[in-house]
Amino acid sequence: MGEAGAGRHCSIGLVQGRLALLLGGAVIAGAAAYRALTRRPPAPVLPEPHVEALKARLAESKAVVEEREEFESGETPVDRVEPIPTEVGDRRRSVHDRGREVAEQMRRRANSPE
Repeated sequence: MGEAGAGRHCSIGLVQGRLALLLGGAVIAGAAAYRALTRRPPAPVLPEPHVEALKARLAESKAVVEEREEFESGETPVDRVEPIPTEVGDRRRSVHDRGREVAEQMRRRANSPE
C-alpha cells in the first residue's frame, strides 16, 4: 500500500476538473444574473418639439411633388419630340457660329497687348 492508504489511485485531478467546471458555471450564471438585474428598461420616447413642423413641411413637399408631376405630364418626352425643321436648325447653327466668332474676337482683344 502507498502512503495514507490511497493505494495507486489519485483523485485530486478529478476533483480539480470538477471544481473548475463548477466555478466556470458559477461565473457564467453570475454574469447572466448581473446583466439581467442591471438592465434598464428603454427610456420612453418623448415627442420632439419640431416634429410637427417637420410633418407639416413633409405634407407641403408631397403637394409640390404632385403639382410637379401634373405639370410635367403636359410636356412631351424627348423621345416623342418631332425633329426640328431644317430652316430652324440652319438658323440655330448660324447663330451659334456667329456667337463663337464674336467670343473668339473678344478673346483676341483681351490677350493682345495695348
